[in-house]
Amino acid sequence: MRTRNALALLLVLLAAAGCAFDVYHLSSKPTQFTQQIEAPRSFIIKDDVLIKQAPCGYKRTLREGTRWDLCGTIPEGEVYKSRDQALTVECSNVHEAYLVVSNGFLTGFYLPVEKAFVSIAEKMELPVK
Repeated sequence: MRTRNALALLLVLLAAAGCAFDVYHLSSKPTQFTQQIEAPRSFIIKDDVLIKQAPCGYKRTLREGTRWDLCGTIPEGEVYKSRDQALTVECSNVHEAYLVVSNGFLTGFYLPVEKAFVSIAEKMELPVK
């Protein structure tokens, strides 16, 4: 009987070890990206911006002096990408991210690989030059 219980426990542990570990799931929604082909627009961050409400609790700082260039639009707002700063959203995985801005407020992130939008809990006004 002891051997049978030990074998059953071993099988359960082996099965659990083979399962994917997903502590946090990123809630995103698919969206339609339209590439910007008009005259380029951009802004520069005037002061460091701490994004406390980033998905999954990871904080992000947009660094002072980084330039963000309009690269397209999605229904949720304008999409900006930077050559000065790599931006990611992290949960159980790391996702490349661009800023989504609507009426001067950061509303979330566009994930170009997933072609999806991730909102932040509360819109944030961006200090720009």
